[in-house]
Amino acid sequence: MKRFQELSHAFLKYFDTAHFPDQPSGLYDAASYMLGAGGKRIRPVLCLMGNELFANIHADAWKTATAIELFHNFTLIHDDIMDKAPLRRGNATVHAKFNESSALLAGDVMLLRAYGYLNTTESHHVQMLISQMNEVGRQVCEGQQMDMDFENRESVPLISYLQMIELKTAVLLAASLRMGAFIAGAGEDDQRNLYAFGKNLGLAFQVQDDWLDAFGDPEKFGKKTGGDIIQNKKTFLLLKALETADASQKKDILQLLEYTGADKVDKMLVLFSACGVDKAAQTAQKRYFDQALADLEQIRIPPERKIPLKEMAAYLLQRNA
Repeated sequence: MKRFQELSHAFLKYFDTAHFPDQPSGLYDAASYMLGAGGKRIRPVLCLMGNELFANIHADAWKTATAIELFHNFTLIHDDIMDKAPLRRGNATVHAKFNESSALLAGDVMLLRAYGYLNTTESHHVQMLISQMNEVGRQVCEGQQMDMDFENRESVPLISYLQMIELKTAVLLAASLRMGAFIAGAGEDDQRNLYAFGKNLGLAFQVQDDWLDAFGDPEKFGKKTGGDIIQNKKTFLLLKALETADASQKKDILQLLEYTGADKVDKMLVLFSACGVDKAAQTAQKRYFDQALADLEQIRIPPERKIPLKEMAAYLLQRNA
């Protein structure tokens, strides 16, 4: 974990610069406001770690990490608009503070600035990096559309949910690692295994996030539990419960989805436990995590170079109840 923290601090210092001009202020103030709201910066640090796994960190890895963080924030701005979310990281969302049109443009210009950074990398890196960013962008859009489609569907297969979170969340983590590895000159097989590591880590992280929202300790998790239940969000827990429940339990779950009483969360948690989905989520999270470590083991470098990534993976998944 130490190396992850060191690179986080180093990236924050590198990233703390003016990415946009001053005018027109209606556009660039909105973009700068989003970046100023902070965030964990996990994805750019993964790019740096993927690079350092094979060599000393290359200057292009810093540029690519910056592009990745700008891309990620672009997706968050647009997600917030689509979700009509009033808050992000405890602050007013961009569209709530400014307006929806300015927020859309701020997201767009952030995406374009991300490509601008990629275009400043060495010529033999540019094509692959832009191609990978294009691929991730398409996949994230597909995942977001699936997520919106699910809101209007009464029934969603669990396998479809897992495909959605892979596209919406996991592929950017995976691509961040792979782009860093590519810059370091890693071979195709090692790049693929590192990508698989990131993808499975992302799936483990999201399944655990679903579990924590229901069963986590609010003081350790950092937010009040049960939010997904109140919003009727289709999570691993809800979809697994509907998949495994008997007829009586399924009827109770569906009735609770229409219920708005103060004890809705408590009632749903009783049903989740009765259906065994709390344990099922923990089992799935561990399966993805174990597969991620197995993917990492396939990479042909000395074991000691893998230690920072193992520590980082364990850290991300230690937000237990």
